[in-house]
Parts: sequence; C-alpha cells; structure tokens
Amino acid sequence: MISNLKDAICIVTGGTRGAGRGIALELGQQGATVVVTGRSLNHNFTEKNPETLNETAQLVEEVGGKCHPIMCDHTKEDDIIKVSRMIKEKFGKVDLLVNNVWGGYERYDNTFDDNFWKQPLWRWDKMFNSGVRAHFLTSKYIAPIMMEHKYGLIINTTFWDEGRFFTPLPYNVAKNAVNRLAYCMALELKKYNIAVLSLSPGWMRTEKIKREYLVDDYNYKEIEILKKTESTRYIGKAVVSLLTDPNIKEKTSKVLYVGNLAREYGFTDLDGSQPERCIASDVIE
Repeated sequence: MISNLKDAICIVTGGTRGAGRGIALELGQQGATVVVTGRSLNHNFTEKNPETLNETAQLVEEVGGKCHPIMCDHTKEDDIIKVSRMIKEKFGKVDLLVNNVWGGYERYDNTFDDNFWKQPLWRWDKMFNSGVRAHFLTSKYIAPIMMEHKYGLIINTTFWDEGRFFTPLPYNVAKNAVNRLAYCMALELKKYNIAVLSLSPGWMRTEKIKREYLVDDYNYKEIEILKKTESTRYIGKAVVSLLTDPNIKEKTSKVLYVGNLAREYGFTDLDGSQPERCIASDVIE
C-alpha cells in the first residue's frame, strides 16, 4: 500500500487512449510518476484514432504528474525487455503495473459479433497476441523488479460478466484467459507481497465514442444510449483507490468491477455521478 503517490512509479501499457489514458491521468493527478507505453509515440498506428503517447504525457503533466512516454510494441519480447531495463535503471523500482494494452478491434465492423465459425482468425490472433500474451510478457519482466522490493500491484484491465457468455467468442475466451492469468500470477507472487487482480469497467466513453456522438464527459446523458456509460477517468479513480488501499491483499486474485469499487471507496465519475456496474449489452439493448 502506498499512502503518498508522489513516490509511486507506475506503468500503464496501452496508455495512448481510452482506459490507459484515463488511468494515467488519475495517477498523475495524485502526483505519481507514470510510464505510458504503446506504439503511437508521435503519430498513431490505429485507423481513425489520432491520439498519441506524447499527448497523454502532456495531459498527465498538466494535472500535476510526471510522465514518461515510451514506444513499445507489447507483442515483441525484445521491446518489453528494453523497456523493463530502462525502467529499472532510471527508477530502480515499480509500484504498479497496469496491463491495459489490447488488440483485435482493428477493422471493427458488423461481423464483430458473428458466430465463432464466421470469425476471422486474425481477430483471435490479435486478441491473444496483443492481449493475453502481451499481459503475460510484460508481467514476466516487470514482476521481478517488484520482487526485489517485495512490494507491488499488478492490474489487468478486463471485461467480466460473472461467467455468462458474451460475444464474440474470441473476445470472451481471451478476457477469461486474462482473468485466469491474474489469478495464477497472484498465487505465485503472494509470498513476495505483490497483489494481482483483474479490473472490469463498464461501457466507457472513449475518445472515439465522444467524437462519434459529439459529446463530452458532462453532456453525454443527452444521448439516450450513452446514459449508463462511464468516462475513462472512472477506471482511473478505481486504480488509484486500489493502489492506496492498505488492505489490498484481500483483493488479490479477484475480478473486480469499477462500479462496485466506486461504492466501496466512495469515488465518483467526473460529473459527480456514480455509474453502477454496467455491461455493454445492458447499454446497447
């Protein structure tokens, strides 16, 4: 547990946009030093998404944090080794790792929720290589840094619906693998005083969604379908609360919901609301 985040060294993978950027901003607002990683340092690699890591870094510093953007393709082991060495040499420790990088949303279209026999193999490969495998590889090289100091928290961002089926099948299986990965790592790292858990947000108003619907984080309720959504900063507030929880060991190995944590810790979203746990199908239907 860390009481003063000004001394905290935090890594957020996939920090270019979405949940990664929201988490980085909330950590930065508490004065933490945040390392954000991804492929889009100065220009983006994802179609129709203009955000970059350097923009995230600038925003983090504007709210009071220190931010170090590092270009890293988390599907490449050599990239992760290089980043882990840089972090160890520069900071000597890591207090928090948020495994947030993900893949498989590329070429998102009306085939996304198709039956498994209609799913393209590239979507399966992307979700496992850029998601599950990337989480495993990053944890593999960052956990030993935490082990040296016998302290740390690893959070895998995920989606969870209490075991119920959700589509598409590759996404379902990959997210369950992410959750199981956290569970197993938690058991192996427990003796080193390192907690590992999965954290599931509801449907978030990402930068892309706000552009599509022409809304911000305060007027979004004017659009009926967005009324139950949450900002990307909401999950960031959950991460801050977990990192500063003196009883974090009690949550290790679990899958937690951002909405439930808001009620437990007492934080709210940017507009003062406290969205309940909400799955995508609840919103869309």
